[in-house]
This record gives sequence, structure tokens and C-alpha cells, in this order.
Amino acid sequence: MFFKRIGSVTLSAITLAFLIFTLTGCGSSSQGKLVEGKLNVVTSFYPLYFLAQQIGGSGTNVINMIPAGVEPHDWSPKSRDLDTAARAQLFLYNGAGLEGWVNDFLEGLPSETKLVTVEASKDIPKLAGNPEEEEGHEEGHNNDDSHEGHVDPHTWVSPKSMLIMAKTVLESFQAVDPAHKSDYDANYAELHAKLAELDRSYEKALSAAPNKAIVTTHRAFGYLARDYGLTQVAIMGLSPDAEPKAQDLLRIAKYVKDNGIKYIFFEELVSDELANTLAREADVSTLVLNPVEGLTPEQEKKGEDYFSLMRANLQNLVQALQ
Repeated sequence: MFFKRIGSVTLSAITLAFLIFTLTGCGSSSQGKLVEGKLNVVTSFYPLYFLAQQIGGSGTNVINMIPAGVEPHDWSPKSRDLDTAARAQLFLYNGAGLEGWVNDFLEGLPSETKLVTVEASKDIPKLAGNPEEEEGHEEGHNNDDSHEGHVDPHTWVSPKSMLIMAKTVLESFQAVDPAHKSDYDANYAELHAKLAELDRSYEKALSAAPNKAIVTTHRAFGYLARDYGLTQVAIMGLSPDAEPKAQDLLRIAKYVKDNGIKYIFFEELVSDELANTLAREADVSTLVLNPVEGLTPEQEKKGEDYFSLMRANLQNLVQALQ
């Protein structure tokens, strides 16, 4: 086996961690059923499912296409998902390239469908750039990149973006079902107040943090970094199954040591092996930073939601940035 040491980081150890890195979950299909007499809403992944449930209330039936525990970057719809959506009234998807399957999916809808489709992230100023295709990108090079034709899809990870997306979801409900406009308004007002409070908590806590750099396994926190004055350094790119180069892993480990980083963040729906390997090499610890792309079955059983996961994220961010 070829061994090479740069600084105090062993190339073979990190390469081995990369080789055994795997994603969890693949290929499952949604289990929701349409309900006659209610507004049926199909969502592409958890954050939109959460917004739709909160705004729709008891008068709507919301079906999330991606089951608990499945990473959305690794999922594609089945024929029964297309059939369910075709018979619903509203389909909400994130857009910005998250759902690579969405164009073919929409083209596959039958001509007689009355489904209204809405891109929930349409009003959010996008972060451009595709680090998977970069050569020699620098640390923190995610917030103002301009790689034509590519955008960062992870809008919902910032409470500021979720406020914008919630308004888009509200308007889509009211357009499809104007008879219940007042109900949706009331539900939205309650949701907006909670999201605004979460935003204020992030602003207050992160502005006071003495350090501003976070090291993550997945480049999913660009909007969070942009909106709250942080710098994100990621092991992998916009998709959690992007393949990191060995020299990038070595460079990030050196960055961790040189900049006094205390924690490397990992997420629950993908393997933590790379984060653990870098943490061992750099003699630091790991913490969860959840991109809130979906709930695990355990989180679902415990009643966790976007708010509880984002509050846990803030707690871990504050701890790491001391």
C-alpha cells in the first residue's frame, strides 16, 4: 500500500475512509394516499412537507414523496409516485437543481391532470457554483461563487430562506384553494412568527460567536453561512455523494489545525466515516449539523420537526464556534 504523510495527516487513512464512505437508503417510494374531499398536496422532500402541513392544517392531505431515512439526493420517483401526483391538486418541489428528476417527472404527467406545480425556492436569491467540478477551490469559497449554470439548492437550511419559501407555499395554497384562504392565512401567520423567532435566535447567537468558520462533510450550509456571517469549508460538494479528492481532504485537515477548528460537522443521513477520520487526524471532535433534508425513522417517532432540528443545529454551532 502506498503511504504518504503531509504534515501529520496520513494519506492512506483518509483514502481508506473515502473508499468505505456510503450513503444510507435508496429507491424507496412514498406511502401516502390521496384523500377525497381534501386538498391533496404532494411534496418532493421533508422541508416542503413541513411547510405544507403547517400552512394547510387539518383541511389538507399532504403526501411526502421521500420516506423517512432516505437521502433526497439519492432518490428518484417510481411510477406510483407519478400516479399519485397526477391525481393531486398541488405539487411542491424545491427547484434550484435539488430534484434532478423533476423535469422528466412533470413531462410524464398525463395531459388530463389538473395538478398545479410550484417551485418553492423561486424567490430566493441563489448561491451559484458547483464545487464538484472545481479544481483547487479555496476554503470558504462557497458564498459568492459564480459557476454558470449551477446553483446551490440547499435553500431551506437558512431560516431566512424558509421565511421566503413559506410565503410561496401560502400563495400556492390560496391560488389552488381560494375558498379556504382565511384558514391558510391564519396558519401561515403562526408559522411565520415561529420562523421569525428562529431567525432572530440565529442572528443573535451567531453574531456573538467569536469564531465564524465551520467544517462540514456536505456543502449544504451555504445559505446559512451567507445569511449569518459564517464561512463554510466542506469535505464534499453540493451532493453528499460527490467524490472528494485525497489532496482536498489533506488540505482541509491542515486548515482545521491551522485555524483552531474544534469540531467537524457530520450529518445523520450519510456516513460519518470521513468526518471521524479527519477528526482523529486533526485531534478534534465531531458534532451533528443537520441539513434537514429529511427525518430519520427515530426522529419521526420522537416527533422531531424542522424547528427542533434547527434549534439543535444552533446549539451545536454555538458550541463549535467558541
